[in-house]
Amino acid sequence: MTLKDQINKDKLPKHIAIIMDGNGRWAKQKGLVRVIGHENGTKSVRETVESCAELGIEHLTLYAFSTENWNRPKLEVQTLMKLLVKSLKKEIKTLQDNGIRLSAIGCLQDLPKKAFDELEYVKEMTRNNTHMTLTLALSYGSREEIVNVIKELSFKVKNNIISSESIDESIINKHLYTQNLPDVDLLIRTSGEQRISNFLLWQIAYAELYFTDVLWPDFNKENLYEALIDYQNRERRFGKTSEQLT
Repeated sequence: MTLKDQINKDKLPKHIAIIMDGNGRWAKQKGLVRVIGHENGTKSVRETVESCAELGIEHLTLYAFSTENWNRPKLEVQTLMKLLVKSLKKEIKTLQDNGIRLSAIGCLQDLPKKAFDELEYVKEMTRNNTHMTLTLALSYGSREEIVNVIKELSFKVKNNIISSESIDESIINKHLYTQNLPDVDLLIRTSGEQRISNFLLWQIAYAELYFTDVLWPDFNKENLYEALIDYQNRERRFGKTSEQLT
């Protein structure tokens, strides 16, 4: 029986989020410049996206570029932005063929104009696709997102648009970048690092965390299947006891 055959289609996570880590280390191990690692990482993106769509995953969110990544060497940042534009242009057919709608979260206005325009173009081209939503987290930081929510809600309370007593989880959810997405069910991080790195802190409150030593450019559909099988073998209690679930 193959790994894919072991996956229960009735127990798939609705929302998978991935921290795609290890591009630089992959390149370094091979004596290559870091940029080559990022370029090879795009192959893993394509295979993962296509595999999730084939399985029937409804939402996939990829941590593509964090707010902290702007602090990397200028040449690397410029190359990453060019790679983003190139990848978006190249993958339109893949998105259309698989019925995938592209979305994005983060401080998108901080992106170079060419990258921003290309992103908006692909979002518009795929907006009617309904099979799966692929969300790119770009210039994204979860703490910054939460600070923005607090500012917005403070403004609304101050101007009597809402009352402080009415603020609950649903109100907060409606003010997050991810307001149109369900909570994350499964968070995957590659490269062996075991930390969240300021990614979807609110949205992963009850997510199952899966860490693999595989570097992102080496991550393939078989690795994805392993993560899903591990997820399906866990008991998700959401604060309840095992007895209550049965």
